[in-house]
Amino acid sequence: MTATTVQPRTTSTPTTAVPRERRSVPPIGLGRVVSVELRKMFDTRAGFWMLMSIAILSVLATGAAILWAPDADIDFELFASAIGVPMSVVLPMIAILSVTGEYSQRTGLTTYTMVPRRGRTIAAKAIAAVLVGVASMFVALGIGALGNLLGSSIVGVPTDWNISVTEFSQIVLAQVLGMTIGFMLGVLLRSSAAAIVAYFVYSLVLPGLLMLLAGVQSWFADLQPWVDFNLASSRLYDQTMTGEYWAQLGTSGLVWLVAPLAVGLALVMRSEVK
Repeated sequence: MTATTVQPRTTSTPTTAVPRERRSVPPIGLGRVVSVELRKMFDTRAGFWMLMSIAILSVLATGAAILWAPDADIDFELFASAIGVPMSVVLPMIAILSVTGEYSQRTGLTTYTMVPRRGRTIAAKAIAAVLVGVASMFVALGIGALGNLLGSSIVGVPTDWNISVTEFSQIVLAQVLGMTIGFMLGVLLRSSAAAIVAYFVYSLVLPGLLMLLAGVQSWFADLQPWVDFNLASSRLYDQTMTGEYWAQLGTSGLVWLVAPLAVGLALVMRSEVK
């Protein structure tokens, strides 16, 4: 029988674990978040047709102005006013859906996970909404200009370009302010249906109630211009802004825009996203 030699077990020297080098990932810039939010406004079928409705309604309003407006009233201001009516409804709806879509489509958890700083996401949504609003106004300006040229040539009157750059900038500001009201309601309520209903109550019902209160209460008649944001912003369309009117616009904006938006932002930061 052959003896088997067993080699002694050698003790291996312990090896020191080398820590893996952590990969530094640069933070997502605000510009990239804004571009994503802009793309999200076009991605869905509802969002696409909501934006397309701006051009469609502008064309319809221009055609209606050419068909039914008196010949003596054919000018650029007429077409700007006609286009401004549907724009004042569609743009706030776009701003509302840009915020509430995260909750109605249940994508908020994904959005706030990829960009944990919710304030940056809300800021990006606000910037994207304003960019869409301003771009839409320039599209409407082009359609109105074509309507002015076509309408004046059809009825045989001189083409009147009676809106200056300053006046057009005030109209754009008025539309953007209306859009920010919709954005504020979206942040505050975070529900598409509730925010849309609240906007129509704000824009259609509340002005009549405040006007009625000013008519029966003398103390409120002097206070109304300082607290009625609808009244203060409507003067931007009339090109009658004075220093006092600008002050009333800022004061009423603090009441109806800044303060509710601050409350809505605080709720967004603290609420649980599902």
